Amino acid sequence: MIRLRPSTPADGPSIIDIWRRAVDATHHFLTAQDRRDIDAEVAAFLPVAPLELAVDDADRPIAFMLLDAGRLEALFVDPDHHGAGVGRLLVQAALQRHPGLCTDVNEQNPQAAGFYEKLGFERIGRSALDGQGRPYPLIHLRHRSA
Repeated sequence: MIRLRPSTPADGPSIIDIWRRAVDATHHFLTAQDRRDIDAEVAAFLPVAPLELAVDDADRPIAFMLLDAGRLEALFVDPDHHGAGVGRLLVQAALQRHPGLCTDVNEQNPQAAGFYEKLGFERIGRSALDGQGRPYPLIHLRHRSA
């Protein structure tokens, strides 16, 4: 059974592994240099970020999300658990706390956009660059309960 819990510093290596495996499975559009640069940024940030984890029966992290003031800043699921409802569980938990939840997805990742739209998110805008100014357009989404 999957349960949710806050991350701890001991979860750092598992969180980084989930991020790397998920990005490798879904972000084929990244250049090799951008992938390396982003990896370095993420490796420094994620282990100390206040994440909510989805963990399995053995308390092993299988997914995580980062919420910040009604924004879903990150949601990554271990590829071995894609399609099992883990991402949905995390988003539903976030929506309970923040009914007007907003998030962004890379335009080159249509699977992610479709996932959020199935959960009731609507497109409210687009940016030509990502949050770090890289040429990866973002789709801005907000849950229709807003």
